[in-house]
Amino acid sequence: MDISRAEQRVLHLLAQGGHIEIIRQNRQIVRADCITRDGWLYPGLDPELFRKLKRRRIIASKNGGPYRITRRGLELVRGQLDNR
Repeated sequence: MDISRAEQRVLHLLAQGGHIEIIRQNRQIVRADCITRDGWLYPGLDPELFRKLKRRRIIASKNGGPYRITRRGLELVRGQLDNR
């Protein structure tokens, strides 16, 4: 499965230990924040991209916690030198 460049960038951040926090208002997703493992906010994640990742089951949440990359997401991400 091919994934876009924007999806690839988010997956790299998540593979390195980042997570996604969502802000809801009236059960609608208003904002999705991608937080790197260092605590920085990545600006390239919008609610539409979040829904796309969730629909493909690349990210998941456990017990109401933040969204993290799944095993399937790790298989889809291409290796880069800065990945750990």
